[in-house]
Amino acid sequence: MPLDLLKSDPLIATNFFMEVDGSVWSSLAEVSGLDLELEVAEVVQRTSNGQLVHHKTLSKPKLVGELTVKRTAPLDATGDPLWTWFMAIRDKGMSADNRGGERKNGSVVIYDTTMTEIARWNFYLGWPSKISSDSMTVSSNDPVNETVTLQYEKLERKK
Repeated sequence: MPLDLLKSDPLIATNFFMEVDGSVWSSLAEVSGLDLELEVAEVVQRTSNGQLVHHKTLSKPKLVGELTVKRTAPLDATGDPLWTWFMAIRDKGMSADNRGGERKNGSVVIYDTTMTEIARWNFYLGWPSKISSDSMTVSSNDPVNETVTLQYEKLERKK
């Protein structure tokens, strides 16, 4: 490939972090669900001569969704901000107008090798709906990971 065609390096999904209301989540192994989608409406009609015609058109943007985050399980769940957040919602519920601050805004951020931010996805009014731990076996030396499901009301890519 000629060098003049290579304008910049591609996004490399190694250096990434998640920020939730200003605090950085560490020990992340994987983030998925950064999906932006438009809903499609399909219209089927018959012409005056009886021919069947299919049309696809834009319906509406799909704003709500969920992120899945895989991370190393904390040693002490009682002091972990994510577990505290999840347990508060599970035990007390959520107010419809977010008076209790249960829903939080956050970002998934990718950095290059110089730790300069190069991509950012922002999510709004997110909350954890599920935390599941890896299975455990006596023959493994792997750390225990958790998979966290976050619901959100809107996702957008800013960079």
